[in-house]
Amino acid sequence: MDEDRSAISSMQAITISREYGSGGGEIAARLATRLGWQLIDHEVVVRVAEELGVSEAEAEEYDERTESIVSRILTSLQAIPPTIPVAPPVLVTTDARAYNKARHRAAQVLLAARRDVLHVRVVAPLDKRIVYVMQREGLDQTAARARIQLKDRDRTRYLQLEYNKHPGDPDLYDLVVNTSVLDLDSVVDLVSLALERKARRISTPTGELGPATGLSRYPDQPGDFRPPESVTEPPA
Repeated sequence: MDEDRSAISSMQAITISREYGSGGGEIAARLATRLGWQLIDHEVVVRVAEELGVSEAEAEEYDERTESIVSRILTSLQAIPPTIPVAPPVLVTTDARAYNKARHRAAQVLLAARRDVLHVRVVAPLDKRIVYVMQREGLDQTAARARIQLKDRDRTRYLQLEYNKHPGDPDLYDLVVNTSVLDLDSVVDLVSLALERKARRISTPTGELGPATGLSRYPDQPGDFRPPESVTEPPA
């Protein structure tokens, strides 16, 4: 356990991108408690917005659409002690500089090259997310569906317009977890394990990373293997 904590101490942040209603926010909160890191999420942003004299309505309006108000809010958050960032994406981090880089709400893109940051995506089927939002926010089914679709659409539009990326692109993440079956605490376990395992490879040369690491050639060719010269043109 002490060895795991020592390895994790080399990591600076976790970004948690989530489909709305997948439980990603709750996972982030539990993860922050587990790690003893600080969670920076929308509620923290709103609290600081109030201190800056920006209304909650303004913060909500601009939260995932533009940078002006959000940049002011998140820049002021640098005074807050080490944190764990969570999605849109939520950021959990121990590094104020890493958080500063991620202040434009696209941490999984802006911090993609950082070996000391773990990127997580939390998803779930729409019907499960509707139930989650109905229960958590006290909405009926129609309202819950509309809210989910609006939030997902806004998050997708922002990332596409600003960075030409789609939040559902699995290549943006180290780990994609579906909460349709796994309970939230189990997901926290998985993310914690991924954080520790990525931390242990932080000093490994890039050329030694990837799925081929440590593997030898197949003893025989795969059954569906066809050398290039045997490939014929399909009939016209």
